[in-house]
Amino acid sequence: MAPTAMARSILFNVLFYVTTALFVVLCSPLLFCPRSWSFAALKFHSRVELWLLKYIVGLDFELRGKDKLPDGPFLVASKHQSAWETFALIPVFRDPALLMKRELFWIPFHGWFSTKFKMIPVDRDKGPAALRRMLTAAKDRIAAGREIIIFPEGTRRAPGAPPAYKTGIALLYNALDVPCVPVALNSGVFWPRRSWYRAPGTVVVEILDPIPAGLPRAGFLARLQEAIETASDRLVAEAEASRKIN
Repeated sequence: MAPTAMARSILFNVLFYVTTALFVVLCSPLLFCPRSWSFAALKFHSRVELWLLKYIVGLDFELRGKDKLPDGPFLVASKHQSAWETFALIPVFRDPALLMKRELFWIPFHGWFSTKFKMIPVDRDKGPAALRRMLTAAKDRIAAGREIIIFPEGTRRAPGAPPAYKTGIALLYNALDVPCVPVALNSGVFWPRRSWYRAPGTVVVEILDPIPAGLPRAGFLARLQEAIETASDRLVAEAEASRKIN
């Protein structure tokens, strides 16, 4: 890794945290405005960070398969390799609601905005009552015509790590009775876990064929995992080959 590449990565990370802090503080009046206003600001923040990544680090973004998105509300099940997708996927969809750890809602400004955006809190290991609250919130967002984004492995997994899909995605799929859109990506090649380094290149996000509602739980989960893992492995191999050439 060249010293200049690490310097660019550090500069981006500093600006990422500074601009995010400025966003939540300077946009705090939006907490008292219509949700659509604050959500437009959230999408603008995502685009700013993607712009900084492109022009400081040299890390671009390519979206494939957007024409496959169904009309109306749907469930999005995305591969999770880095923190990149927690902000970069927001502008891809019309009005997404993310499933987030309950503890994140307790952080000043961040939690207040998460409530304003009507994100969905998840209480891990809190039993059936917490699960019912999560499903009720998810049904409310679907009834409002929104998309719901979930990372079915629950946490970041490095490229090439064995998949670890949780049953929560199947519970949501069965309860919501809407199509599920699998999303593959290769962000972990360029934004590694537990590192400040951000590599130049192109993160590819690929929207895969929607899975129709109504499949049996086990069949759905197997089909989802096969689709996401096969496509993500292909995108990771594509990214690694591109880095070797460059």
